[in-house]
Amino acid sequence: MRRIGRLGPWTAILPAIVVLAGCGSKPAAAPSVAIEDLPPAFVQTAKQRFPRVKFDEVFRKPDGTLEIRGREKNGKIRELQLRPDGTIIELE
Repeated sequence: MRRIGRLGPWTAILPAIVVLAGCGSKPAAAPSVAIEDLPPAFVQTAKQRFPRVKFDEVFRKPDGTLEIRGREKNGKIRELQLRPDGTIIELE
């Protein structure tokens, strides 16, 4: 006859599920920077690469690089990553 209240394999699995469920967290968001606060050379570089894009978001990453985002008139999002010295790292 079975005993009521016996969990069997669940006694090991259930605590692991509870612990792992509490471990998920979102990474901290990169701090945003106002476009007006950027050096003019950064904005000029971005506009030269994507002349039809209206840039509206800038984020500073922990390594010091800047990610500048904007949209074209057709809705396509463009991103440009720049080093602190103004050189382009990546285009999307």
